[in-house]
Amino acid sequence: MAGHSQFKNIMHRKGKQDAARSKLFAKLAREITVAAKAGLPDPDMNPRLRLAVQNARAENMPKDNIERAIKKAQGGDADSYETMRYEGYAPGGVAVIVEALTDNRNRTGGALRAIFTKHNGTLGATGSVSHLFSHVGEIFYKPETASADAMLEAAIEAGADDVTSDDGGHLVTCGFESMGAVAAALEQKFGAAESVKAIWKPTLTTSVDEERAAQILKLIAALEDDDDVQAVFSNFEVDDATLARLTAA
Repeated sequence: MAGHSQFKNIMHRKGKQDAARSKLFAKLAREITVAAKAGLPDPDMNPRLRLAVQNARAENMPKDNIERAIKKAQGGDADSYETMRYEGYAPGGVAVIVEALTDNRNRTGGALRAIFTKHNGTLGATGSVSHLFSHVGEIFYKPETASADAMLEAAIEAGADDVTSDDGGHLVTCGFESMGAVAAALEQKFGAAESVKAIWKPTLTTSVDEERAAQILKLIAALEDDDDVQAVFSNFEVDDATLARLTAA
């Protein structure tokens, strides 16, 4: 029976992983379709689409899925989505920004408000917490791409603001408006990046204890599980050991 239980646990974990992967692909496909519909269906001529395809590939999204998402934008049956930003507070006054693509802002707003309320948070007005963040671009390359000095030199020439290099890789930070140009310049020199993403980077963080951090992570997980949500950012801070325990649980 022990072996049978172990097999069931493995299958359960695999099922959860497959479901999470399917949800991720659906969100990546939506971004590709929206980007293709907003401009040309050619990634070389559409910077937003190029980034969307690049990030999909970084997550090992099948080529057929990517092509279907682009073709969907060219058909008359493609839904009309709008980009929305929601802002609120998690337990402990921690700031949260949620980015979504939705075809029904009333549905999405109501669903997110319910999630915040269920997890002892509050959905606020647009602009209520964004002043605590900077909207920036992050471009990531594997460590073997170049030396730290070479990456720093190339990034500065491309117009980036900062580069952090360690054994995990090179993380290039730039202004949101210049992200496409910086990514294109680095691609000419080093090839395609592993990922190019626009993020909300906290300029002021809020330290929390383990109990509060666990509550915040549950709220973030619930928000990310919503089909319309593309990304969630927060400004809570907790030590690495505590975060490792919570995420391993």
